[in-house]
Amino acid sequence: MAKFFLAPADNYDVKIGELVDKFVNKVRSFPPGTCPLVVQYASLRSSMSQTCGKCVPCRDGIPHLSFLLRDILAGEGDDSTMRQIRELAEMIRDGSDCAIGYQPAIEILDSIEEFKEEYESHIHNKSCQKVIGQRIPCINMCPAHVDIPGYIAHIGDGNYAEAINLIRKDNPLPTACGLVCEHPCEERCRRRLIDDAINIRGLKKYAVDQVAADVVKVPQALPDTGKKVAVIGGGPAGLTCAYFLAQMGHRVTIYERQKALGGMLRYGIPNYRFPKDRLDQDLNAILSAGRIEVKYGVMVGDDIAIEDIYNSHDAMFVGIGAQKGKTLRIKGSEANNVFSAVEMLDDIGNGKIPDYTDKVVVVIGGGNVAMDAARSAVRCKAKDVRIVYRRRQDDMTALHAEIEAAIMEGIELITLAAPVAIEKDEQGNCTGLTVQPQMTGPYDHGGRPSPVAVKKPPFTIGCDVILIAVGQDIISLPFEEFGMPANRGIFQADLTTAVPDMDGVFVGGDCATGPATAIKAIAAGKVAAHNIDEYLGYHHEFPCETKAPPPKENVRIQVGRANTTERPAYIRKCDFEHVENPYTYEEAMQEAERCLRCDHFGCGVLQGGRDL
Repeated sequence: MAKFFLAPADNYDVKIGELVDKFVNKVRSFPPGTCPLVVQYASLRSSMSQTCGKCVPCRDGIPHLSFLLRDILAGEGDDSTMRQIRELAEMIRDGSDCAIGYQPAIEILDSIEEFKEEYESHIHNKSCQKVIGQRIPCINMCPAHVDIPGYIAHIGDGNYAEAINLIRKDNPLPTACGLVCEHPCEERCRRRLIDDAINIRGLKKYAVDQVAADVVKVPQALPDTGKKVAVIGGGPAGLTCAYFLAQMGHRVTIYERQKALGGMLRYGIPNYRFPKDRLDQDLNAILSAGRIEVKYGVMVGDDIAIEDIYNSHDAMFVGIGAQKGKTLRIKGSEANNVFSAVEMLDDIGNGKIPDYTDKVVVVIGGGNVAMDAARSAVRCKAKDVRIVYRRRQDDMTALHAEIEAAIMEGIELITLAAPVAIEKDEQGNCTGLTVQPQMTGPYDHGGRPSPVAVKKPPFTIGCDVILIAVGQDIISLPFEEFGMPANRGIFQADLTTAVPDMDGVFVGGDCATGPATAIKAIAAGKVAAHNIDEYLGYHHEFPCETKAPPPKENVRIQVGRANTTERPAYIRKCDFEHVENPYTYEEAMQEAERCLRCDHFGCGVLQGGRDL
């Protein structure tokens, strides 16, 4: 009689699983700036270790493919080596039995096209391209290239004002980023190799919680140049551009269509995520730089001609954002009580709080705007709130933390359901949303599975209000008529943010990229300011006396990441007060101590500590 046993907890598979987890952390922490062929070679070597050895193309082909790639990396390959790599990869792709064989072959073939210049550099120059070289992960991954290890060290020393000024050297909105930044700086944090990424946003928030940004004096501006620059739009891109230009000695006029500055930081992000008195702290500090005049309530193109602004200034920056919500072209979209989520959030930002008492609200979309609208609807006393999305929850573009927070506040997610019609009664009021069930299909160009209609009957979700959050449009027509080129409403510019064939015109933020994050808009404003300065005939170095403190000895033992917490959902969903709890001193100091100071240890030494 056969006997069956439970596998012991200490068998090899369990231990291998632990090794795999550590290996995954190594992959996640792959240093930015690494040669892509090195990454591809490492991936091939990993595939070699996974082969079962049954089929020849995988068993013998992948090792040989790695040897050929190694020759390229060593500068010993030539054009015939590349032909061998292509032909061998095609054979492995077509002849392997399973994904362990054919998937790495497909990746090699893709890399030949994706990194063509790098392959050619290794073959003809026997070296990487000049742009290749490891960089400090957090600084490199931050779009504004803020000196993150430096300000974390200041926080650890209790020098909060110094930390804020070091942030301000590259980002004049430290409070905004401390509260709402999507923290891409954490993605490749080297601390993952030990335990988990440092809570960089949490530490930044701790600094501005200890010392308000407008209490910390901004650096003394450089002497007046007499040059005048127009900034159209007072969102994060425009504010950043204006701040740096003013610091460089130029005179700036901001034209803002709203009654207050901030753009989507004020009129798109609800108060429970970013209290507006905290935003005002950043704005007060920016305006204290001097030489910044703000003209409120001015719709450029209507209230004042773009030509007049252009002709009366030495340069012009356009950062108007993406301030108009997109609509859905489905039957019944003209029904009453169907609104743009962007406009609903704009109203709330202007103090017009809708009353959804005893109403069922449906939000269409899966991005951060959809989450903001749904969570705001809960706070507007809706009876029930449901989010309808045509893809899976995993495919939502909203931050995972925002999705989780929405679910905790009682919001239902109805996924794989594509809206096809809005139902309405005889008075024209919406009564429901009819959706067609979907299934996941092949991946699209954006890297997500496409939704495909499945053979199931449509069903109707009863509701009283529908909020549409399926994207944002740019009011670009007046600027296009002025002569600024645009593609589907998005202004065209080169990497310097300059508009081609338009002397002295620069663009940045959502209007140049499509809807993106605040930190990307800040980075665009910073780049534009420096390039406008160059255009005006200068090469100013930004004034900042704050330096990073000397590094301390690394703490290399495993220490758990101190995550920020929020007020209980049953309490916070009843008001628009800030949801996030502050860090304690102990949490902040422990988190700051976890920083490995990559600016001074490792590749930071090779870069002189700061040079990116």
